[in-house]
Amino acid sequence: MRIAVMGCSGSSKSTLARRLGERLGLPVVELDALNWGPDWFDRSKRDPDDFARRVDAAIAGEAWVTDGNYSAVRPRILRRATHVVWLDFDRRVIMPRVLKRSILRALSKTELWPGTGNREEFRRWLDKGHPIRWAWDTHKARRAGYALMFADPRLAHISVHRLRRPHEARALVEAWSREGLKPG
Repeated sequence: MRIAVMGCSGSSKSTLARRLGERLGLPVVELDALNWGPDWFDRSKRDPDDFARRVDAAIAGEAWVTDGNYSAVRPRILRRATHVVWLDFDRRVIMPRVLKRSILRALSKTELWPGTGNREEFRRWLDKGHPIRWAWDTHKARRAGYALMFADPRLAHISVHRLRRPHEARALVEAWSREGLKPG
């Protein structure tokens, strides 16, 4: 299985990807960890070739779970994916999650991706690219864009699972675990 977990910021893509990886025995590819370098160096924008190479190496295997939405590498991932889990949650679900996550990260000062030194800081909360603002500003357009993208016949090789409520994500993990879906 090659699973791409996608959705708006704050939809718990990383949490679901880790859970699927643990339950199904799949390696997890966190796209943010491949993208962000020290001092918030954004490879997807400043060195897209390096970012693409990193992603290609991470998804070269026959089984994996990715989490993330980077348009720069989305076609690469979707070409190889067998399944997409689209976390299509309402803003009223996403915004409390992204707020809570940002608060906890800012208070704990935990390094987000080992070796980068990148940490959540309250002073960045008003930046247009901060997850709180990004989640709010892009939610409607992303939702519409995903609906169009997954309706494209060129993606017919992918089994798309559109989840609209958090309990559906838990149910999917349980169902796939029971069914014994395994890599390959």
